[in-house]
Amino acid sequence: MIFAFTWSPDTLWVLMQKAWWFLVVLGVLVAFHELGHFLAARWVGVKVLKFSLGFGPKIFGRQVGETEYLLSAIPLGGYVKLFGEDETEAGRDLLPLLLHGRIGKQLADIIEWDANEGRRVYGRVIPSEPGMRHTVLRQPIGPVAAFSPWNFPVSSPSRKVGGALSAGCSIILKASEETPGGAYQIARAFTDAGLPPGVLNLLFGNPADISEYLIPQPAVRLVTFTGSIPVGKRLAAMAGEHMKPAIMELGGHAPVIVCDDVDPLAAGAAAVIGKSRNAGQVCVSPTRWFVEEKIYEPFARAFAEKAASLKIGHGLDPANQMGPLANVRRVEAMAEFVADAKAKGGRVLSGGARLANRGYYFPLTVLADLPDDARVMREEPFGPIALVNPVKNVEEALAKANALPYGLAAYAFTNSARKAEQLAEGIEVGNLSINHYVASIAETPFGGVKDSGYGREGGVEGLTHYTIVKNVSHLAT
Repeated sequence: MIFAFTWSPDTLWVLMQKAWWFLVVLGVLVAFHELGHFLAARWVGVKVLKFSLGFGPKIFGRQVGETEYLLSAIPLGGYVKLFGEDETEAGRDLLPLLLHGRIGKQLADIIEWDANEGRRVYGRVIPSEPGMRHTVLRQPIGPVAAFSPWNFPVSSPSRKVGGALSAGCSIILKASEETPGGAYQIARAFTDAGLPPGVLNLLFGNPADISEYLIPQPAVRLVTFTGSIPVGKRLAAMAGEHMKPAIMELGGHAPVIVCDDVDPLAAGAAAVIGKSRNAGQVCVSPTRWFVEEKIYEPFARAFAEKAASLKIGHGLDPANQMGPLANVRRVEAMAEFVADAKAKGGRVLSGGARLANRGYYFPLTVLADLPDDARVMREEPFGPIALVNPVKNVEEALAKANALPYGLAAYAFTNSARKAEQLAEGIEVGNLSINHYVASIAETPFGGVKDSGYGREGGVEGLTHYTIVKNVSHLAT
């Protein structure tokens, strides 16, 4: 016997209606679920790359800040894509890049130097009368709470990790929520090398919540922070409240003094190389050029011409000489600085406006003849803006260079031994580079004075911050 089964039109219609409503309800539930992911990510400071209603081909999309909002073709809920959600974004392929080229060499130099210098954290024996022995010991200070910035996602964590581990300290590293891949790969490399669990610890999340919880903890014995002056002052106050020593490497507004005994054309071309590094998003970026009057005009002209010739584009394209700014906020800040400078009489010698209103690209902008009350003369631009002003002599240049509360890095160009000595003695900074634009290397101490912070990273001086000094007096009986 053969049975045949058929659907009536009414039954099919009912089933189709139920399936439709099931998909609608499922889509709404999934959408609310993903909205929860989106809100939670924003709350803890994780970068959201995409937020889509629906799946499949894009119907409509709009970039707002760091997030692309999408309407997709298949109306089944939606999805959220977070930075670092897959291994590619997190930096799966970043390790080969870190281990080769300039970035890799910088990382290796810092870690290798600290590791070797850690062998030479010596104490001393102080001579005394017979039967008495005075010994000075240097011991690890203890667990370190470290906070690194977004603009140097490899070298800054390396300095903190290298210093702490070489001194015998464990470390809790709060990586930048905007550029977490570098710190992740450093931690991964140490883990792969066999570092015991709990020695190097990596955190991501909202910086304020983490610092407010971490710094007061009794186990934490040292705070090290690299970042802005306002945040640094808050963390320093918090550390001081709990009697924790701190290393504060904060913002700068680096002056450059160009003496009239140098070649103005060569000095102008060199200025472009110094200023275009990381699109000026560097705390030690040269910013205020004070040029002796005799060579001012040819220097400014050479600087502007070289700046205008820079090829700007994607940072991973080796043909490009300068990449983008970090986000739209930095682009808007550059435009505001330029507008204020022009309104106060400054001249735009090159750049001055966003490139074709696309991406986060802003050209290297050279501004000349700015009054002291221009915003950009007083506030750190943290971007590709260079300020060029004439001065009568080195004395005037020093007075202008020291007029601001910043004191991180400075640069000078001269072929005179007398002027070099005068500049070294007179300028108020933690780091002075003469006839070049390299602020620090692994072997040298790095840090600022005045509002630019205190304490040092790098060099013998930096390593001592991760130790305590203990005096032991022993009377033999």
